[in-house]
Amino acid sequence: MFIGVYNRSVILTYLGLAFSVIGMYFAFAKNMDFSIICLILAGVCDLFDGVVARRCKRTDMEKEFGVQIDSLVDVISFGVFPIIIFINLELTSIYSIFVLILYVICAVSRLAYFNTHANKEAPVKFYTGLPVTTAALIFPLFYLLHDLIPNLLFGRIYTTLMLFVALLFILNIKLPKASFKICICFAFLAIVVIGVIIMF
Repeated sequence: MFIGVYNRSVILTYLGLAFSVIGMYFAFAKNMDFSIICLILAGVCDLFDGVVARRCKRTDMEKEFGVQIDSLVDVISFGVFPIIIFINLELTSIYSIFVLILYVICAVSRLAYFNTHANKEAPVKFYTGLPVTTAALIFPLFYLLHDLIPNLLFGRIYTTLMLFVALLFILNIKLPKASFKICICFAFLAIVVIGVIIMF
């Protein structure tokens, strides 16, 4: 009846997208704590959708669809969503706007590169460039310092951090893919960060 694929891994990807949309709503409503939490949750969904996908029996079309939908959602969740958070933190100097443009270009380039080099028949063992999903960990960790750093300094450091992350997206370096145990550690760290944000 409907076009598309709706197996367990894709539904998890869509759930991550839903968290991103909710997080954008919170950002525009100036509820930055909940917006950051949604970014973390979107990252957790992306972290495990590949694990779930490899445990599903899929056709070649479903595998190809999974690669494409994952990258399309990543553009929104880890390319556009962090920019919306950044803008709603009122970090809108001319320099920061340039950085935001560069950030999204690098994120899209990284994802396009991954899609053209992805092997649907075997799990990826190494990534070229920093995966865009790391935005769901890097920016929330820095956000924890927002009450400890003066606003002007926070904005300058945050802008520089986004520039640095953007360049890492397209840097020609090989990084090992996180194992399942590492994914569990990241998920635990995500819970800790969410707990800190809620408590403070």
